[in-house]
Amino acid sequence: MPNNTISQKTKEKIPFTAYDIGWVILCIGMAIGSGIVFMPVQIGIKGIWVFIAAIVIAYPALYLLQNLYLKTLSETDDCEDYTSVITQYLGKNVGMILGIAYFLMLLHGMFSYSLAVTFDSASYLKTFGVTEELLSDHIWYGLVILIILVSIAAQGERLLFKVSGPMVVVKFGIIVLLGVVMVPHWNFNNITAFPPILDFFRDVLLTLPFALFSILFVQILSPMNIAYRKIESNKQIATYRAIRANRVAYIILAIAVLFFAFSFTFSISHEQAVSAFEQNISALAIAAQVIPGSIVKIMTALLNIFAVLTAFLGIYLGFQESIKGLAINIISRFIPKEKINKRILHISVCIFVILALWLWVSTRFSILFFMQLGAPLFGIVPCLIPCYLVYKVEKLNKFKGFSIWFIAFFGVLLCFSPFLKFFE
Repeated sequence: MPNNTISQKTKEKIPFTAYDIGWVILCIGMAIGSGIVFMPVQIGIKGIWVFIAAIVIAYPALYLLQNLYLKTLSETDDCEDYTSVITQYLGKNVGMILGIAYFLMLLHGMFSYSLAVTFDSASYLKTFGVTEELLSDHIWYGLVILIILVSIAAQGERLLFKVSGPMVVVKFGIIVLLGVVMVPHWNFNNITAFPPILDFFRDVLLTLPFALFSILFVQILSPMNIAYRKIESNKQIATYRAIRANRVAYIILAIAVLFFAFSFTFSISHEQAVSAFEQNISALAIAAQVIPGSIVKIMTALLNIFAVLTAFLGIYLGFQESIKGLAINIISRFIPKEKINKRILHISVCIFVILALWLWVSTRFSILFFMQLGAPLFGIVPCLIPCYLVYKVEKLNKFKGFSIWFIAFFGVLLCFSPFLKFFE
């Protein structure tokens, strides 16, 4: 068997274990977050024809970029964190720069989910009569929520399997069931006319980030790759298991999310979507307010909260890994790497994350606008950087092909996407 590959016969003998299922669940949990719960708002504002075009571009590109991202991560001899992987390819200084870009991508996700979990949870507590006022108006509410979430997420993937697993299964079932329940509320008058061609192309690019975020879980691929490398002595088998988990999660997500998105789009009017945008809440929160029936309210509440919670917990692994990687890169310039106290570093990272996210939540920034602003980070880190590595690093040249150019093209579109806001 060659050193750089494993045979088909060997692949067939590799079982799909409970550990693999756990990672598939975490990937799905990571993907079903603010992207899916805010995507119907964007569709309702821009129209279904824009959404279809954005999906046709984004979904194939997403599969290819996540697959390439995993392969570039998996080719290094040592695997600790994203920054160390890039350092092995391009040196410590370039590793530091690209590590910062990776950190900013994860920071964008953490900011989005911290906003969503704070304001949507407060909205539901008021909607269901638990509180008479919005708790999110009090500065302490966000701090309490974040302390609880970070305390859980910082314990590692084994605890996340136990905590996130049931929530992911519930929210995935709700996505399918809610798509069915919304069918009687379908109103094809919500399908707007095809827009003017220039507006159409502009809005497609503006909608690409939402199409991307609806099933994106690239933020968890590096922690997943590291985890498989720790339990598998054979690097190629670890890579195969990681790519297989990625593929299974993607297929499940693509089918379920598209059904949910179209069903929800037919049920929410343009005016209701605009209302959700103005209130800085998701389409699920607005549905709980305007669609009669307690079942829909309960399901949308569970889906929204579970979606954001599990996505937050899933992305925290990569976020924590990124901060530690950057910190070690800096500290190791002054003291030997083996003398760094890992426990003190871990606790310091947790405290830093809580305080940083708490300050961010207090700004009450628009979630939809923030998601669009973050598009260039996702164009650079999972798209352009892996494509650059394929052509720059000799051992990665084997991945050259049409898919690399398509991923790079998609990355460029994401980079330009936010600037089109000026032309709305």
